[in-house]
Amino acid sequence: MPLLQAATPIAVARCDFPLWKTFYKGKTHCSIALGIKACMQGMNVKFYTAANLSNELIEAMEYKRLLKLEKQLAKTDLLIIDEMSYLTFNLHQSELLFKVVADRAEKRSVVVSTNLKFSEWTTLFENETMVAALVDRLTFRSHVLNMNGPSFRSDYSRENPKGGSTND
Repeated sequence: MPLLQAATPIAVARCDFPLWKTFYKGKTHCSIALGIKACMQGMNVKFYTAANLSNELIEAMEYKRLLKLEKQLAKTDLLIIDEMSYLTFNLHQSELLFKVVADRAEKRSVVVSTNLKFSEWTTLFENETMVAALVDRLTFRSHVLNMNGPSFRSDYSRENPKGGSTND
């Protein structure tokens, strides 16, 4: 029952939740639900795709706002990083993403959704040593939810082939 535990305010405040496995299993949906629950408990939550966070970090660095952005992210109770598997990151992007996660380690919560096993993250980042350290920080004292099973979207589309509400 890790999801039920994860929905409690104490667990959300203390744990990381890397979500991984195959496509269309509800990883983003689950991440958003955890974020909403945290917001309802008065926590500060930020949601990014990995690409958007990486781009925002690079842009902040170019405009000399990186320290300010890093401080904002450090104060966030729950940082959700979605889609950590669709794009590769250059060395500089990798280092910036690593720093954000490393700064939060054992202090603030992170939810990461990905379609890749941690052992495959070396395909995303250029530095294998950094990948090992990143995975170590994400998985220490965390709940890893393996989202195998029927597709959330295909089940919905079979029930309601026209789209829209199932109450129509």
